[in-house]
This record gives sequence, C-alpha cells and structure tokens, in this order.
Amino acid sequence: MPGSTACSPGPQWTDPDCPVARTLDLVGDKWSLLVVRDAMDGARSFTEFQRRTGIARNILSDRLRKLVAHGLLARTTAASGRRQEYVLTEAGHDLFPAVLTLRQWGERHAFAPGEAHSILVDRHGAPVPEVVPTDADGGIVGVDSSRVRKAG
Repeated sequence: MPGSTACSPGPQWTDPDCPVARTLDLVGDKWSLLVVRDAMDGARSFTEFQRRTGIARNILSDRLRKLVAHGLLARTTAASGRRQEYVLTEAGHDLFPAVLTLRQWGERHAFAPGEAHSILVDRHGAPVPEVVPTDADGGIVGVDSSRVRKAG
C-alpha cells in the first residue's frame, strides 16, 4: 500500500473498504492504544509499558509484537546494548491526532464535573487546544456536514 508499512501480509479485515475499520483492526483494542499512548509519553522498555499500564506480561508481549509487525513501533537495542526498546515509527507518530482526540473526548465525557484528571500541555505548559475538524474553507466539519464517498 502506498505510504504505509502496516500491512504485509495483512490481517483479515473486518471491512476491507473502510479506513476506520482497518485502523481498529490494527489498534482498536484498549491495550494497543495504551501502549501507543505510553510510547508517545516516553516509555521505551517492556518493563516501563507494564508498569504504566498494569497489563499482563503475555498480553503486553502480544501487543508489542503486533504493533511492531504492523509498523507502529520499531524494536531497537538500548544504548546499554543489554535490552530491547520500542520506539514509535512514523506511522506510530501519525496516531497522535487520534489519541489526542480520544483524550479530549474523555476529558469532556468520561469524568464527572470537577473530577481530577491528567491534562495534555504543549511545550510552554499551556493546555493543548481542542481539535476541531475543518473543511477547505475553515468551516467546522461534523456528522451533519460530511459524508463518505467511495474511492476508486
């Protein structure tokens, strides 16, 4: 696939023509996204991922293997030469807007008013502004102002 490292050989797609379904086939379970989230937050080692998520070792091994196989993480040797580390690939970095959007949805809908939660801040310490999809003219795009068009 042009521009992708995620599909050789490809999984059995839930809905082969739908980008949302294919993405969920690759990273749609909570553990995969939490591993990607933690990689974005600087986790690199198996131990760090396990400590941050609380995930069982066998499940973490499986998710790391799948994320590497689908091109979202790459395995590298740590500077010490004694262990393997996992780093985000370009495809992994490209998930940042999706993780950000999920985070912002959670901030609005998954906490009671006034309930404490983490906040993503930019390099200056200011909260990251809400992601709002816009069209070519800068207008807000939503469910009622967009549609799916089959390509090809």
